Amino acid sequence: MKFSADGKKKWAVSLTKPAGPIPTATELNAMIDPSCMILDSDVTWSPTASDRFNEKTSCQKGNSQALGASNYETALTFIREWLTTGTGADIEGLDAAYQAVKVKDSTLWIYLRETDKDSTEPWAAGDEIFLGGEVKTDTPTRPGNDGNIKRRVEFLPQNMISEVLVPAGV
Repeated sequence: MKFSADGKKKWAVSLTKPAGPIPTATELNAMIDPSCMILDSDVTWSPTASDRFNEKTSCQKGNSQALGASNYETALTFIREWLTTGTGADIEGLDAAYQAVKVKDSTLWIYLRETDKDSTEPWAAGDEIFLGGEVKTDTPTRPGNDGNIKRRVEFLPQNMISEVLVPAGV
């Protein structure tokens, strides 16, 4: 059955490295959930074409290529949240994800689930992580002067996983 992607993206952001190469549901649910603070129309979070190089043997006619390292495009735009008192304070931690990514060259872990489950449903064993892992932050940019106050952050992927299932365990 097909599902609309509308309201189906669940994010998890952590300043702490998960215990294993694939985080458990317990770890993912303990991370910051910025799903309602990431501008969906400006998400760039996907594997891209791998590096390629010529690997032709002497007896082959024509070119022969081999695949090299995987590549990714990773950038997110965060909508900012403050108290209405004019103090610039965070509203109940809603700005926590942006606070985690706003300093250039910070290392953190970001994961995306994009399935038939709503973004408000917690992570569970067996959920598919579309793409996630260790990233480094670049300096946030101001993507425009219209709509909400927001900042776009590009990430440098370090160790990524794609299309893997969340393992059982705590």
